[in-house]
Amino acid sequence: MGKDWHIILGSASPRRKELLAELDVTFEVDARTNFEERIPEGLACEEIPRYLAEGKSLGFHRPLAPDELLITADTLVFLGTEALGKPRDREDAVRMLRELSGQAHTVTTGVCIRTGSPAGSTGNLPAMESFTDSSLVHFAELTDADIAYYVDRYKPYDKAGAYGIQEWIGAAAITRIEGSYYNVMGLPTAALWTHLKKYL
Repeated sequence: MGKDWHIILGSASPRRKELLAELDVTFEVDARTNFEERIPEGLACEEIPRYLAEGKSLGFHRPLAPDELLITADTLVFLGTEALGKPRDREDAVRMLRELSGQAHTVTTGVCIRTGSPAGSTGNLPAMESFTDSSLVHFAELTDADIAYYVDRYKPYDKAGAYGIQEWIGAAAITRIEGSYYNVMGLPTAALWTHLKKYL
């Protein structure tokens, strides 16, 4: 069925690795990229994750072979127009969670799929395509003790918005999600599969 692709996940995130594996595709992980994450001024909030995902793809450390398909992604948390990336340290993580407490926020993941095939050689399929997926997450009020417990026990310094929905804070403080749960984890699997199965 279709072309046999050698799939590469261009992300070091263990959560994305786990989620892509749940789609029953065979892949390897290679997150090496020469892309520097600098966001151009004037870029709309919802376009930032897509821009970063495409940058990681185009900055991949080597050219792709004709049979290779690269998947890259970037997830950001938006509270209003403020983008919350990964916290710098404990103080920054505590600040982010205090801001999210009692609020609804948006989690947007940008995903890029790129092949090494020359343009047109994949028939009607593009050599590169990207998309975004967003979820609205509602947080309960967090006490300072809640925040301290979570940050000190789980150390969420590698997570956008300083939290992982699959951890204690997701069970204890997230009251409602509108959209994909897996998107909040870092990879919108249903949307990715819709795009990916065209190639597979």
